[in-house]
Amino acid sequence: MMAASSTMSKESASYDMAEFDQSAIFLYLDGHDQEQRQTLNIFPSQPMHVAEPITAKGVGIGMVAAMLPNGNSSSPKRQEQGGQRSIAAPPAASVPSPNIAKENRSSLTKTLRRLAQNREAARKSRLRKKAYIQQLETSRIRLSHLEQQVQVARVQGIFLGTGEQPGFPSAPSPAAVFDMEYGRWVEEHGKLMFQLRAALNEHLPDEQLQSFVNGAIAQHEELLTLKGAMARADVFHLLSGVWASPAERCFLWLGGFRPLDIIKVMLKHVEPLSEGQILGIYNLQQLVQEREEALNQSMEATQHSISDIVAAPDVAPATFMGHMSLAMNKVASMEGLVMQFLHG
Repeated sequence: MMAASSTMSKESASYDMAEFDQSAIFLYLDGHDQEQRQTLNIFPSQPMHVAEPITAKGVGIGMVAAMLPNGNSSSPKRQEQGGQRSIAAPPAASVPSPNIAKENRSSLTKTLRRLAQNREAARKSRLRKKAYIQQLETSRIRLSHLEQQVQVARVQGIFLGTGEQPGFPSAPSPAAVFDMEYGRWVEEHGKLMFQLRAALNEHLPDEQLQSFVNGAIAQHEELLTLKGAMARADVFHLLSGVWASPAERCFLWLGGFRPLDIIKVMLKHVEPLSEGQILGIYNLQQLVQEREEALNQSMEATQHSISDIVAAPDVAPATFMGHMSLAMNKVASMEGLVMQFLHG
């Protein structure tokens, strides 16, 4: 043990401080002063005279290379070029070319043209729809008129029938058929008046209102035709008014209502009229009044004649047929007066 320690002391003594290269030590210290040193390593692990002298520049470059992540050294020139590449130049403001502006204007023009075409197509579609609805309404009214004509023809066939036929059930009397048809007419007329009032409240165009007015006129023509057939079949049933409501019977005149009374009621429900319209209604009232007076006189004379025939004393069998023929003529005259009133 003591021998080993003596040997080590001899070897350490063999190193002399004079042998150290003092210039290398100073250069090494200068290089460490330029960098941020962590420890003061002034005692190298190997003798300084063994290593080659290094310069401060070499020490700095070596230390920079050691600090790089990949251990690769890069020249300052290359680093400067990389820094210049990393700084990107700001993009220049883009100016639209004339072709792009022209394309934009062309696209806008096409869009506006397409919108105008769509609006025009929508307008035409609305017009076609309106015309189609008007055509449907006209067809419906025409079909209703045809149904009414068929119904009137059927009623007239019953009124003018020649009696029962073998193998067929007995037909109802003309009076019963008239009462039934009049009840149906009143129901349909009420529906039409309800539709007409609704159309007036909705302020529909005159074309659509005219279709309802035409339907009402056709219904009244149907009623006049029905009454004419009843007058030919049984005029007394028509004049009696048993088919009408109790309120209507108070105003019946020759199987209907006095035209003057109808005009008075109508004038209270129409809008303010022009001077020409007022003059026309006044002339109509004068004409209707004259016709009513003439029909009143003729009907009174016919009724007196029929009452005289009925009140006559017993007629001889030889003159009975002539007496009945005279009575039938008076009844025919009454029928003619009623028909004149209905179609007058």
